[in-house]
Amino acid sequence: MWEPYKKGFKAYLQLERSLSDNSIKAYQSDLDKLTQFLLSNDLKKAPSEIELTHLQQFVKWIAELGMMQTSQARIISALRTFYKYCLLEDISTTDPTALLEAPKLKRALPDVLSYDEIESVMAEIDLSTPEGTRNKAIIETMYSCGLRVSEVVNLQLSQLFLDVGFVRVIGKGNKERLVPIGSSAIKYIGLYVAHVRVHQA
Repeated sequence: MWEPYKKGFKAYLQLERSLSDNSIKAYQSDLDKLTQFLLSNDLKKAPSEIELTHLQQFVKWIAELGMMQTSQARIISALRTFYKYCLLEDISTTDPTALLEAPKLKRALPDVLSYDEIESVMAEIDLSTPEGTRNKAIIETMYSCGLRVSEVVNLQLSQLFLDVGFVRVIGKGNKERLVPIGSSAIKYIGLYVAHVRVHQA
């Protein structure tokens, strides 16, 4: 029942979306899972007869199969693309995926250095060179203030209020914030300004 629609969908992905063969195979595989669900539940439904409740049951079914939330979200995305095609080709007059909720994906936390790893990096810096003094000041500031690389690179001396222990940071979206800075970072910024930067001016 679904084969003509699958063939048309494949042509749509090739010609209209210009997707790679691997991407098209992934879309087809995801759509196959829906037809497998319909077959296993003896639901003889054409694409135009699929309702939101059918898709909700399908999502529950793939979850019970043990599919990860990222895989579930990808399959739902593929179904949305399929029904976009169905609407364009007048195969269906409604989109049952419009109100279908995808599983909320947990945001993976970034890897961070441990205290010992940070200390090891600090210990490797050669303070006998101008570059070493500069790098020590940069890393101490990043560590002390929790700054992004882009933020510390764009930091100006006029943004440092070391006498009161604060730094004015300009972050994403040009938003400004005041960030406290630790004594160790203040110390090495002072060394850099007094002994390195003064000779570069």
